[in-house]
Amino acid sequence: MKTLKVPYVPALDGLELRDAAERMETEALRQSIDVINWEEYSYKPVVAFDIARGKEELYLHYFVRGLSLRAMADEDGEYVHPDSCVEFFMRQENDLYYTNFEFNCIGTCLAARGMNRNARISFTSNEYKKIRRYTTVRREAFPEKTGIYEWELTVAIPFELMGLKVSNLPDKIRGNFYKCADETANPHYVAWNPINLPSPDYHCPEHFGEIRF
Repeated sequence: MKTLKVPYVPALDGLELRDAAERMETEALRQSIDVINWEEYSYKPVVAFDIARGKEELYLHYFVRGLSLRAMADEDGEYVHPDSCVEFFMRQENDLYYTNFEFNCIGTCLAARGMNRNARISFTSNEYKKIRRYTTVRREAFPEKTGIYEWELTVAIPFELMGLKVSNLPDKIRGNFYKCADETANPHYVAWNPINLPSPDYHCPEHFGEIRF
């Protein structure tokens, strides 16, 4: 099981996300999303993320370079995994529920909470508005573009949306980070922490890694 420790960078608080991403370049922790769990989906784009926290938000800055670019979902709450997509799943220790935060390359978000993939409660429109996002891709829907593309996405997720108390963050939570693009010419399912299951499934908290605060 992989473990990471999230740096506390109070200077991120109050910054526009474009400026926060620049600050994270030197003060955040960088990790790769590079584990291929299923041989039938062997394509692996280059994917990394920076992670840090401020007082009230968790900051993630994703870097992606790979084949194709797709963004058909342009409304929060729509399925984004068919698009060029990065994801963050988390749960508190000993919690039966986990939360998924999924983003396509134009910043559209699908977020929900529940015990498994079939019993999930989606975020409300007000909750979606609290998730700040900045992307290097123009924020409008488009069908798949072929070729090699590079893009970055920065998000700031309030701890309250993760079910965490700002005044009393736990020592650690569990989580995983993913890259996928189900309905592109090169579908792939890449993870930060390994997933020992027979077929692609990100809704598997038993295979989350450890995230320390």
